[in-house]
Amino acid sequence: MNLKIAALVLAVISFAGATTISVVPIYEPITLHGTDVDEAISEIGEALQATVMPRPMALSGAFPETLVEAVRTTHELPGNDPNYTVDEVNLLVLCRVGVAAEIVDQKLEVSLDVGEMVVPEGIDLTERQVIRLAIVAIRKTLEVYQEPQPDRLEVKIAIVGAGDQREGLGELACHFEIEGS
Repeated sequence: MNLKIAALVLAVISFAGATTISVVPIYEPITLHGTDVDEAISEIGEALQATVMPRPMALSGAFPETLVEAVRTTHELPGNDPNYTVDEVNLLVLCRVGVAAEIVDQKLEVSLDVGEMVVPEGIDLTERQVIRLAIVAIRKTLEVYQEPQPDRLEVKIAIVGAGDQREGLGELACHFEIEGS
């Protein structure tokens, strides 16, 4: 009898710890600083030394919230040239922009926290450009996710922590819908 109880306990414990891990593309706003790419035309229509690109990630958690939050993960860009020594390329990490997402009333609410935002010396971008690139990255990540989904996804992006010094960044808040299949 004790063996049956032990087996049942082990089964419950292993089931409780089970998670689904998915490999998904995450778009990130990245700096091209340290490369020979000068002022590529970016997704926001400006010539910048930055772009939005995807990379594969293995993620678990609540989707699509986890996807959005993964847009702000550390990213050391691998290379084969010993002269390329940039340790971090994700602009949200470099510029200290926080990202949070949650489903509220069947809508995805995203917060970009700019309260501690600082564009590092050597990164030739404005705060507005960084936030615009972040919004493009979030949208592209969600478009790939939403493509096979049966319903549309309503997304609201808020800019928080702007305060008086960054009041203009609040203008970049937006609302959009992404259609499913």
